Amino acid sequence: MSNCTYFIADLHLSADRPDITGCLEAFLRDIVPGTDALYVLGDLFEYWIGDDDRSQFNEHIAALFKQVSDAGVPIYFIHGNRDFLIRHKFAKRAGMQLLAQQVVVDLYGTPTLIMHGDELCTLDVAYQKFRKKARGWWWPRMVLALPLSTRRKIAERGRKTSQQNQQKLTMDIMDVTATEVVNIMKKHGVQRLIHGHTHRPAIHDLEVNNQPAQRIVLGDWYDQGSYLKVTPTDYQLISTELAG
Repeated sequence: MSNCTYFIADLHLSADRPDITGCLEAFLRDIVPGTDALYVLGDLFEYWIGDDDRSQFNEHIAALFKQVSDAGVPIYFIHGNRDFLIRHKFAKRAGMQLLAQQVVVDLYGTPTLIMHGDELCTLDVAYQKFRKKARGWWWPRMVLALPLSTRRKIAERGRKTSQQNQQKLTMDIMDVTATEVVNIMKKHGVQRLIHGHTHRPAIHDLEVNNQPAQRIVLGDWYDQGSYLKVTPTDYQLISTELAG
């Protein structure tokens, strides 16, 4: 086993973006095998309408991850705002272990908080209101009880609405709230946070409990394959070209 762990988020996979799928295939085939673990921090798919949506595309993605898992690399998944309806049936087909929304993991001796990151964007009040409903118990159950065709129409409509809303929001509203970042890191007693969601890959230095701390933001996969490589001595944000 190679002493490194990988993190990805915000791939937004869909059948109409084969370039992103190709980049993922190369990543899982050439980079991940033989490593300590792979963490997927949400928005793996552009949208997810239920584990019963066993399309050829969804089954192909599950098989890609399952092959890596079967070869001995543990895969962990945290829900994003686009795929919070993923349940254990798909996770089993993909060889993934579902994690809670906020988890502290031991990364080679450094306690590290990992999450998708949408809960950090507290200035987007309308979204936070929806998030609270969508992550509750009754709303997902109600949605998943609808026919698959109806769920697909709702998801497509929600996808367009989201794109329109984002054009109206300022960059500050769509980014994390600095005080919320510090509060969550204090709550979990960590000096390092890894998340996605904002599509702004960067390593931010900050101060938590009067000590140096870091917030590492993963990039999205719209224009490149973005991932974080963590070793016992180093960490690096890496971008690769999408497959043609």
